Amino acid sequence: MLNSFENVIVILACTSGSLLCVWLLQRFWPGSKRRTHNDIIGWQVSVLGTTYAVIIGFMLYAVWTSFQSAEINADNEANCLVNVFRLADGLPAAQRVAVHQLAREYADIVIEQEWPAMNRREWVFAGQGIVEKLWAVMMHVKPETFAEQTSMSLTLSELSSMTEHRRLRELESHSNLPTILWMVMIFGGGVTTLSACLFGTDNFKLHVIQVTALTLVLSFILVAIADIDRPFQGTVHVLPQGFERARATFAQVPVDMP
Repeated sequence: MLNSFENVIVILACTSGSLLCVWLLQRFWPGSKRRTHNDIIGWQVSVLGTTYAVIIGFMLYAVWTSFQSAEINADNEANCLVNVFRLADGLPAAQRVAVHQLAREYADIVIEQEWPAMNRREWVFAGQGIVEKLWAVMMHVKPETFAEQTSMSLTLSELSSMTEHRRLRELESHSNLPTILWMVMIFGGGVTTLSACLFGTDNFKLHVIQVTALTLVLSFILVAIADIDRPFQGTVHVLPQGFERARATFAQVPVDMP
């Protein structure tokens, strides 16, 4: 995943490439000679531009939807963790203390270990051990009252949801658009820009400005899609705000004593 500086380099490289193409065309095929073909080039650019705009718009919508889904899923996981922590108050003392301690450890591990690892696109299983311990604790609960039975059932339900959200987060941290779609977008951008370069005009400076503007817009969009495509990496990424709020909530509760 590219950082902000590398994104700028990519945009400048694309723009420089299009300007080089314009300069070479002007040198070996002057605009005055290309003007006779403007009618043909015009409808070609119109069809290509419209088709490419639809593709780019759909891809941008798709990756942004996936980004929001990953953000919501991470927040839901954190909310389930807080619910597990609070519902554990109705469990027997030994299990309540264990669940509270494990919930605090899970929040710390997700923020301090798993999020940086996801930013590096690495698999991290530190939090998985805590989840397994939570399940083990809940499986050993022996409720003696109706209140404890209710608390156990609700806690298990929230723990199950949290486990599901965790699996989704792990999958989303390694998901991205298929290579074939990137080939379509890059090839389409190149063809669209090249078609714009073919226009013949006596005002060379105006043509350069138009091609530069088109290339900047297309490269910006492609860089944005690449950045948002991986929701836990890059310049724009999902932050662990939900878990930070959860840890702040846990900090307001005194450490349990059995």
